[in-house]
Amino acid sequence: LLVTRKLSIILTVYIISFLIGLPANLVALYAFSIKIHHSPLPTDILLLNLTVSDLLFLIILPLKMHEAASGMQWNLPNFMCSITSFTFFSTIHTSSLLLMAIAVVRYVGAAFPVIYQHLKKPVYPIIISAVIWLTSMGHCSITFIIQHHPSLSSSDSSMCYENFTEKQLEVLLPLRLEFFFLFCLVPLLITTFCYMRLILILYSRPRISWMQKRKAIGMALGTLAVFLICVGPFNFSFLLGYFQGQSPVWRYYTLLLSTLNTCIDPIIFYFSSSIFHFTSEKSIFRNLFWSLRFILCEKFWCRTLGKSLPVEEK
Repeated sequence: LLVTRKLSIILTVYIISFLIGLPANLVALYAFSIKIHHSPLPTDILLLNLTVSDLLFLIILPLKMHEAASGMQWNLPNFMCSITSFTFFSTIHTSSLLLMAIAVVRYVGAAFPVIYQHLKKPVYPIIISAVIWLTSMGHCSITFIIQHHPSLSSSDSSMCYENFTEKQLEVLLPLRLEFFFLFCLVPLLITTFCYMRLILILYSRPRISWMQKRKAIGMALGTLAVFLICVGPFNFSFLLGYFQGQSPVWRYYTLLLSTLNTCIDPIIFYFSSSIFHFTSEKSIFRNLFWSLRFILCEKFWCRTLGKSLPVEEK
């Protein structure tokens, strides 16, 4: 009964994350693609990479659903287990580093505006994004090594990246300790410092509008929520597992919290860019609303009533 309940919880969280996260991140992908095409800012490029990371995670999520529906038994080809694990973990760690980079860029923009003007060229956030992707993917290549290296691979392929042997843990646990510091503790400390300083700077400037201050607070709270709820528990299992000499039995539940990251990130998108605000002239929702209203009016209402939209609404 407990096993069945556990599998039901895992599958439910996966399904909810997929149904909410996929459309939200597809909208974000469309929005940032338009924004970058017209007037790219460093934060927009970083947020686009964050969206791509979330979408890659969501694309691979149906395979994890199949695993949960099969009683956590891996019935698919072994190479798909390696690809799934690699994508699953690398996107989680990429997201935490990207959130840190976004916090640093926003802090530099407020505290050092002159330097920020010189760093606004798209090449800089592109380089930062590339380094982040290479760092996370390079570290998560351990998923291939653990499962396919002749001296480490296990003959038991019924489970995917679980039930590690003693030899596998000797390699995996020290690396997980590094993961804790590189992908959790250091990004959390840097992000917290940057957003606290950013909020203090904004509140010390009376000319800054309340809307901008609200955006900064929203970004800070949303990002810290990701670290404390989604990133922290999962990476803390690495720290505890290193001292225990094994993977904690509750580690898989922390992975479910990391899965919910794809639903929290769109909140950060809302506070990060005016393209998501309906009151903004750049809002994709506002432009879409007026476009649909114009089309419907031209095809149905206005033809019926013999009227047309006012010039300013066209």
